[in-house]
Amino acid sequence: MRAYVVITAEPGKSKVIAQAVMGLPGVRMADACWGVGDVYSVCDFTEWKQLSELVLDKVASMPGVIKTETHVAVEN
Repeated sequence: MRAYVVITAEPGKSKVIAQAVMGLPGVRMADACWGVGDVYSVCDFTEWKQLSELVLDKVASMPGVIKTETHVAVEN
C-alpha cells in the first residue's frame, strides 16, 4: 500500500526534516517544497501498523515538525 505524508515544519526546518524522513524505513522519497505543506513524502507499507508507527511514532515526534497530514492511495 502507499501513502503520501505531508509535513508542516517550523520555519527553516524543511530540508533537515526531509533528509531525516528519507532515512526512515518504508519512505521512498521526501522533498522539501514551497507552498502549503513543507515536506511531501511517499511511503510504502504492507500493514496499517507500519504506517501508524512511521507517522505517529517517528515523523510526528521529530524536532521541527508542527503537524502531519496522511493521504492513503486508493488501489484500483
